[in-house]
Amino acid sequence: MPEGDTVWLAARRLDDAMSGHHLTASDFRIPSLATVDLAGRRVSQVRSYGKHLLFRLEDDLTLHTHFRMQGTWHLYRPGRPWHGGPEWEIRAVLSTADWQAVGYRIPVIELIPTAEESSVVGHLGPDILEPDVDIDDVVRRLEQESDRAIGDAMLDQTIVAGFGLIYVSEGLFLHGVSPRTPVRDVPNLTRLVDRTRRLMAANRERGAQTSTGSLREQHYVYGRAKRPCRRCGTSIRFGRQRSGRYERDAYWCPHCQPG
Repeated sequence: MPEGDTVWLAARRLDDAMSGHHLTASDFRIPSLATVDLAGRRVSQVRSYGKHLLFRLEDDLTLHTHFRMQGTWHLYRPGRPWHGGPEWEIRAVLSTADWQAVGYRIPVIELIPTAEESSVVGHLGPDILEPDVDIDDVVRRLEQESDRAIGDAMLDQTIVAGFGLIYVSEGLFLHGVSPRTPVRDVPNLTRLVDRTRRLMAANRERGAQTSTGSLREQHYVYGRAKRPCRRCGTSIRFGRQRSGRYERDAYWCPHCQPG
């Protein structure tokens, strides 16, 4: 599933290309919206919330999409070839005079009144990439789940929206805590949350999700199961954990992240 910074960047690019412009055509290739025509409507704003994308249109209408595991939006100039995947994977096309936004493999596409956006994002915790996000509020939310494993709790979008497995894995490594450590036993939660947020924020405009500072060796533990830890040489472990509703993946170094 894309991380919050990936969705943030997609929203930024879509907003730069389409905000303030009128749609010249729309093509929804899903049964529920097959007859919908948005041509003529002006795009007011495209923004992200956590891992959700919200295309706000005039007349109080919002197109809500969620990437889940495989979805993506691509931008093309009219007349240029599309290369985001085979045509049968296209779920939506939004066109203006200057751009075509093509949505591939997007599993969630729905139209809702803008005033009712809370019906799709209201259950989420604070968006960790909002410039005014209240870190203390995020920490309080985590502390209310004191018995849950920290790796599980940080991935719970109802606690904090936007963190994904990459940044949780890397943030916990840098904090020196195993993802299986109960929240109550994690020292300095504020520092953990703030550092992980800053790690994501530093990457959001460049599209590269690196925590090491290198684009060649981007991660300390994520995706490196059975490979040596960059810090101590111990074999990186991968496992599944369940302390809440879901079973989640986890990467960690058993030497650098005791617990």
